[in-house]
Amino acid sequence: MCSGIKALFGDKNNAIYSVIHSRTFNSSPQERDTGLNLLARISRTSGSDPEAALNLEPNYIKSILRPLGLLNYPIVLITDGQDFTVLQRLLNDPEIAPKLRLVPEEATWVGGDITLAIMSNVFIGNPASSFSGFIAKSRLALGLGQSYLFRAKNEKGEWQTVCGDTCVYDKNIMGAMS
Repeated sequence: MCSGIKALFGDKNNAIYSVIHSRTFNSSPQERDTGLNLLARISRTSGSDPEAALNLEPNYIKSILRPLGLLNYPIVLITDGQDFTVLQRLLNDPEIAPKLRLVPEEATWVGGDITLAIMSNVFIGNPASSFSGFIAKSRLALGLGQSYLFRAKNEKGEWQTVCGDTCVYDKNIMGAMS
């Protein structure tokens, strides 16, 4: 279960890092439509931005990590491997690129990626992804929190959390995924 952590940080038990989960819903046109519709519904009920968790723009990521002082630590990207646009955007950002890490192919698998994300200092994911939801719920169960799934810009154009960690359990927001 710790293959991703071990591959990236060795035997360090106290590594400080963040995990971003990029879920693009691109395996088929039907999956994309279903995923986008689900994200739009979650956005309407939670007040979150309908595309931010899908696009994972560098400014969005930095709006979370900078105030927490985590831009100086590794940022690990786990992904569904269907669209490398997010990876490319993050690699093009001069602040994020030097800290960005990918789990080596020989160490990446569902259990290892889940463990890596659960044990991170901060988790940034997509509320329409059951994978992100499982990670956020697991972090809550362990008392970790700091899962960022529901964000939107305020009147000043600044990113803010609009629905806290426990929103993953709200049936009005998450429906059957709660």
